[in-house]
Amino acid sequence: MARYEHLPIFKAALDCSVLIERQVGAFSRAHRFAIGADLRRHSQQILICVLRAQSCDKKVPHLEKLRDTAEQFKILLRIAKECKAFHGLSAFVQAIEQAETIARQSEGWLKSERGKHAGTAHA
Repeated sequence: MARYEHLPIFKAALDCSVLIERQVGAFSRAHRFAIGADLRRHSQQILICVLRAQSCDKKVPHLEKLRDTAEQFKILLRIAKECKAFHGLSAFVQAIEQAETIARQSEGWLKSERGKHAGTAHA
């Protein structure tokens, strides 16, 4: 098993990415190839950020990118909702809840890593 597959944030991001793939497939053609493509890209980028953060010694820059990408993803979800790209409110709610989970986990991981470096700077 890869070193990142056990992480709750990876599992949440993978579930979210699969959900987005399914939901974007149901978007109208105009939305599928515009906002849908951006949603797909961001959901996949979140997975890549998790992989990079877990795989390197200096995690903070990668975790900052993960946090920022997760926030951008949430904004894209809200734009898609306002444009009525989602087929029903429940589809949007499911996606935004997963995005919120990822954002909280990324922020917690970032704080944890910053705390480790703050503790070693004083030692």
